[in-house]
Amino acid sequence: MNKRAWIVFFDESSVSLLPQVRRTYAPRGRTPLLRHRLNWKRASMAAALGYHAAGGGRGPRLCFHLKPGSYETTSLIEVLEQIKIFYAGEPVVMVWDGLSAHWSRGMRAWAAEQDWLTLERLPAYAPELNPVKRLWSAIKTRELANLAGNHLADVADAAERGIRRVCSSEQLPWPFLTHTGLTLNSQTPQN
Repeated sequence: MNKRAWIVFFDESSVSLLPQVRRTYAPRGRTPLLRHRLNWKRASMAAALGYHAAGGGRGPRLCFHLKPGSYETTSLIEVLEQIKIFYAGEPVVMVWDGLSAHWSRGMRAWAAEQDWLTLERLPAYAPELNPVKRLWSAIKTRELANLAGNHLADVADAAERGIRRVCSSEQLPWPFLTHTGLTLNSQTPQN
């Protein structure tokens, strides 16, 4: 592994006008009611959470993208172009899952032309190895919990508030990585 590279975990998720129902407190005898419009409008979110392989005082970096609808190869390539700018062309090892758009013919052809990017695939059925899943959980259990927005923009604003909360703390992204059990420092095996 390149000691100068960023190890970037990437994942997509979605939000909709259907609220994320979570437990809450209420006065005794007053069951809280969650009123919402039964609407299936969705927006997709993508996040790239990067940790520098060498450490060296470089904190985690989070790049976030939100769009109506869902991601396909073309829109993912646009996100990756933004990630290239975000990481200023530094070497990036992108770790993501087996979504078909991640490994499509168009994506592989585009990635082959990129000298800054190396793609690695997470094992199948192992979402617990991706720290971005913990990011989604943190946002959905706080900012998006019981949110019954009238417009998709309300939900998108709440998701962006959650991203800003995570970005405002240099320490908050580290537990996401710790929870996966993965480490950035490779140790030489002893014989």
